[in-house]
Amino acid sequence: MRITTVGKGSIGGGLADRWEAAGHDVTRIGREGGDASSADVVLVAVPSGSISEALGKVTGLEGKIAIDAANAFAGRNDQYESFAHEVKAHTNGPVAKAFNANFAALYDQIADQRVRPGCLYAADDDAREVTEQLIRDAGYDPVSVGGLENARALEDFVPNLLGKIGRVFYRFAEPGNL
Repeated sequence: MRITTVGKGSIGGGLADRWEAAGHDVTRIGREGGDASSADVVLVAVPSGSISEALGKVTGLEGKIAIDAANAFAGRNDQYESFAHEVKAHTNGPVAKAFNANFAALYDQIADQRVRPGCLYAADDDAREVTEQLIRDAGYDPVSVGGLENARALEDFVPNLLGKIGRVFYRFAEPGNL
């Protein structure tokens, strides 16, 4: 898969490394912007207050599948229902919310776990399959919380609960699946 990460920091750079190790072709775009025309999927991993600014410097986004990984630590544009909806306004394609509830500082410890940790995600139907594949290729098990209408709840989960616990892996499973 051809992936473009918009953001080269802990999340964007860390996932890019993991996806390259899984055999994907990854292009990394930073603050200077760039072209995502050749990408099959775009990861948006920039501070929440700069999503529109960052995507405004990227060409070739129209209709692309995008995965938004932002959390509300750097502001929120209240014009949008969620950060994922803000991303969708720039790409006009299917969007997923994922990786925002996973700690980048723990990426190097994923393989050391007894079982794969979980990765919560919300997605448009047309983004679901790609998102689940990239979650698996990053070393996690995908855990759906439904459609994109649940993206804001997933964004709020991090500061309201997960942020209070600290750096952890987590696993959600239906009875009988652990």
